[in-house]
Amino acid sequence: MQIGIYGSGTTSNSAKTVKKILDDAGIKSFTISKSKNKQADCVIVLGGDKGVRNYFHRTFDSTLPILGISEGETSGFLAQIDLKEFSSYVNVLKKQKYTVEEVPRLGVKIDGKNVYPVLNDVAVFSSRSAMLMEHTLRVNGEEVWHDNSDGIIVSTPIGSSAYSMSAGGPVLFQDSSVFEIISVNSLDVTRRPIIVSNDSSIEIDDISARLHCEVVLDGLDRYKVNKTVECTQFFPPAKIIRLKKDSTAISALAKKVHLAEELLSMPPSSKLLLKTLEYEGALTQKDLANKTLLPDRTVRLALSHLLKKGYVKKKVSIRDARQKIYEISKIE
Repeated sequence: MQIGIYGSGTTSNSAKTVKKILDDAGIKSFTISKSKNKQADCVIVLGGDKGVRNYFHRTFDSTLPILGISEGETSGFLAQIDLKEFSSYVNVLKKQKYTVEEVPRLGVKIDGKNVYPVLNDVAVFSSRSAMLMEHTLRVNGEEVWHDNSDGIIVSTPIGSSAYSMSAGGPVLFQDSSVFEIISVNSLDVTRRPIIVSNDSSIEIDDISARLHCEVVLDGLDRYKVNKTVECTQFFPPAKIIRLKKDSTAISALAKKVHLAEELLSMPPSSKLLLKTLEYEGALTQKDLANKTLLPDRTVRLALSHLLKKGYVKKKVSIRDARQKIYEISKIE
């Protein structure tokens, strides 16, 4: 058995740790690079959910099953193993006594040009928050609505528990052969999320706003759009290794729904910080203020609330010991 190890940014030390654990278990491994890749049976991806999304956004072999590993204590849907517990599961990996989930992806075209496929969602918004965007939604060539709203989200089943759920969309089970479409804060109060077959062609056309509009892919990258976004099912699906018996998307979903119930009474600023940390990973207080556009005092109070409730933890930055960074705490 031979395993590839992929990580970027601050994951180099973690990659060495993973390689040592694999070596001690008698498993051959190598670090993946764009220039030189060896044949692998599977790939270990560091960096949590964000790292997994980044991996599939790159031009790597997406036919291989991947195991996502988080370097902190943040649980996720895509990466549900922590680095500190990896050694206790390495023999399960070695004996290949794991399950592989196929996670559907969305292929995306912006103004006729292909961009990378996404795992979670495609969101279209005005470049400035709280500004209405006009658009026409078509499914399989047939017009469904012409709408004025804050934006629109197209989500996969695994992405349905992320941004789209926050916008009022339904939660989909992983094995559902569907995508969902949510109009965010539409002026039409009767507008409701819709579910379409995953072999549908989804087109968001005639996009316009007072300023330009942007497409946000998996909450990571932004692209300017002039008129049209097209979404279709992308093949092959992503293959995710599950080592834990209780680490299926269904069990993770149950935990997240329970957490959502607890968060209903949370102030909006605290919810926004949690969502930002979920998508972006660990951030400083200054980074949070810049990304959320909230006043420093509001960020400080929201962080205090989240720390007290145990939803967020604070630690010293590896790069600068004088600086504190914040990340989501693991919810058991």
